[in-house]
Amino acid sequence: MAQTIRVAAAQCRTLDNTESTLKQLEAKAVEAARESVHLVLFPEVYLGGYPRSATFGAKIGERTAEGYPQYLKYYQGAIDLGDTPQGAEEAWVERRLPTNDGGRRGDGTREKLERIASDTGVYIVTGVLERSGGTLYCSMVYVDPSKGMVGKRRKVMPTGTERLVWGQGQPRTLKAISATLNGVKVCLAAAICWENYMPMLRQALYQQNVNLYLAPTADGRPTWVPLLQTIGFEGRTFVVSCNQAVQEDQLPDWITESERTDKYISRGGSCIVSPTGQVLAGPVWDKDAELLIHELDMEDCLRGRLDFDAAGSYSRNDSFHLSVAGLDLIPPP
Repeated sequence: MAQTIRVAAAQCRTLDNTESTLKQLEAKAVEAARESVHLVLFPEVYLGGYPRSATFGAKIGERTAEGYPQYLKYYQGAIDLGDTPQGAEEAWVERRLPTNDGGRRGDGTREKLERIASDTGVYIVTGVLERSGGTLYCSMVYVDPSKGMVGKRRKVMPTGTERLVWGQGQPRTLKAISATLNGVKVCLAAAICWENYMPMLRQALYQQNVNLYLAPTADGRPTWVPLLQTIGFEGRTFVVSCNQAVQEDQLPDWITESERTDKYISRGGSCIVSPTGQVLAGPVWDKDAELLIHELDMEDCLRGRLDFDAAGSYSRNDSFHLSVAGLDLIPPP
């Protein structure tokens, strides 16, 4: 039996509020379902937004008064998924944490995403600006159409000035997820933006036998695509990456540093790459609300292991060892 699945990268920008963005996500999931897509990936912090060009009034050793209301607006637009600052992992996934009088934790976004996945039959992976306590996190959630939200991870190392407004996530959340798509067993995991430049982080995913490597990003430079080709070839895995295509005048009003032109300040570049490093679809530049779709033969990942297996025959694991605090690198069942 053919071991094929159809996947999509949704090059969509964050809209004015979470309600509007969720409606766009649902519309894209419906469109994906019409195209017989089994999994769709949305960009980094798609829900909540990427604060491109915002300074939050910060310099080294100094913060201006204007930065504090900026952070408040950004925080208020973030998503409360009902998790703890430390990350409750299975207890959160299995809804074993205390609830309010209505029997729920969070702001209801989790339940809305689960409904969309269930209604469309599409496996949804999306970036979320998550708030927990007083801290914001760059998170990814995995939403299975039959099981609901089966996993969540937080970016372990925000890049550059992202560290001003995003906390560091827990490396133990780099856990791969097992899924069945179109009757095909798939092992998937997400590395967020410049986490993909971290060789040991990539190896942590390879060691879990990931064959569908998801790389949501905010990097719209041409140098991004060669990195994805390296990951595909190195990990003998399919790579799906998506980014937002955003014009300067589409930024939120509270980002006052913008000149409000129609220039693209994030050009997109969403693409899909094969286990031999070939670009199968994309990259798509300067287009918003695009759904990039491709059919994948998952057995291509095994064919490529003939001459290279980064976590097996080529790893020299008798001499080189990788461990991640709190994470078992054994592939999921």
